[in-house]
Amino acid sequence: MVKKSVPDWLNSSLWSTAPPPTPPNDDDDDGRRIGKSSSSDSTAAPSNSSSSKSANTTATVVPVRPEPPPAVEIRDPLSSSNNNVENGSGTVEIRDPTGDDVSVQAQLLQELSRKIVNIGELRKLASQGIPDGAGIRCTVWKLLLGYLPTDRGLWSSELIKKRSQYKHFKEELLMNPKDWKSKCFFARQSEITRRLDKSTCIEKDESLPETGVVLPRSEITHGEHPLSLGKSSVWNQFFQDTEIIEQIVRDVKRTHPGMHFFSGESQSATSNREALKNILIVFAKLNPGIRYVQGMNEILAPLFYVFRNDPIEENAACAEADTFFCFVELLSGFRDHFCQQLDNSVVGIRATITRLSRLLKEHDEELWRHLEVTTKVNPQFYAFRWITLLLTQEFNFADSLLIWDTLLSDLEGPQETLLRICCAMLILIRRRLLAGDFTSNLKLLQHYPSTNISHLLYVANKLRTQPAR
Repeated sequence: MVKKSVPDWLNSSLWSTAPPPTPPNDDDDDGRRIGKSSSSDSTAAPSNSSSSKSANTTATVVPVRPEPPPAVEIRDPLSSSNNNVENGSGTVEIRDPTGDDVSVQAQLLQELSRKIVNIGELRKLASQGIPDGAGIRCTVWKLLLGYLPTDRGLWSSELIKKRSQYKHFKEELLMNPKDWKSKCFFARQSEITRRLDKSTCIEKDESLPETGVVLPRSEITHGEHPLSLGKSSVWNQFFQDTEIIEQIVRDVKRTHPGMHFFSGESQSATSNREALKNILIVFAKLNPGIRYVQGMNEILAPLFYVFRNDPIEENAACAEADTFFCFVELLSGFRDHFCQQLDNSVVGIRATITRLSRLLKEHDEELWRHLEVTTKVNPQFYAFRWITLLLTQEFNFADSLLIWDTLLSDLEGPQETLLRICCAMLILIRRRLLAGDFTSNLKLLQHYPSTNISHLLYVANKLRTQPAR
């Protein structure tokens, strides 16, 4: 077999740096084996239960989320006071906007000010990364996800319609059966009161008993009885939903524990978690084929964060509704990955991981052979979490937003771009991978090192334009 040569552009010293000194052995990390996690408290990837599917695989080892850094204050990346980036030590460094950032921001603002937004030009500008501030990202993402029409004149009416629709969803789907019964009771009482008021204007009928109008006792139907097991019983459905709702609550509490926006007991953090919970519950009830899968909270978090930080107060107040529809649209391109019945189909998660393996083989056969043949590192061991959680667990929050700028702006759709970025992640650390064995490579891929995101996205785009050899 003729061995494919590595493309010349991959041999540049820019693509990788020399591996750092090997850290001291960590018995906890080295002893972690890959297999299905049975703990419902694991946030590294979704767990497998009757109502939710794990984001881990059935292979012999499972991705393990690294332990959180020591408690330090991590400022929100979209803070209006500065642009913050977490460094490797867990502290925050202030990054001033560059000249390119200012230029891109000006071009985006100009494009957004047009009566009819040129979505093609907007995609081109957003793919370079959207500068923080000025409320640009929240508007651009809504356009890229199709939530806002390109005609600015329709924005107001479309937002009113969608937000009203979400309010209706909440009223219908988040109501406790007890509250539903109370609502029906008071509705009946209102009708009774109206009839009684009307009767006072009519001369008393001698045929009526002296006690006045006799009201029949309200009958409880089979479907309204709390012990009913019928499919149409609101109580039976309520109890079936309880398990999923409890899982959602647990996951939402664990969402980005290092960010004050999501964690803590402040009123704003509590309100934000409540919004995430509502969105996930409504989605689960509207999508009974998928319902809720552990890890969806990680995909939801960036959307809600961006929309809740909209400088326009009205939009920020309606972030929950806007996030719901954008979340539905984003997940529509990946929903098959969350459906366990489709795992082994051509559209399932395993088929997508196989496509990533082929992409790496096409562009760097030497690295592919070392990983999958020599060291036998199955891509499911690391790529399952990369793909299902859209890289939200591999980079800090601010860098994840930049990656999502590129994912959402690609005309081919986020999945193709995601696979190129995952392939670029492997190529950027190829020297360390080629020098490693199964254990060291697996640990490296499950705890991806910090990297320059702009450079990563450049390499990913190069894979699109550079023909495989």
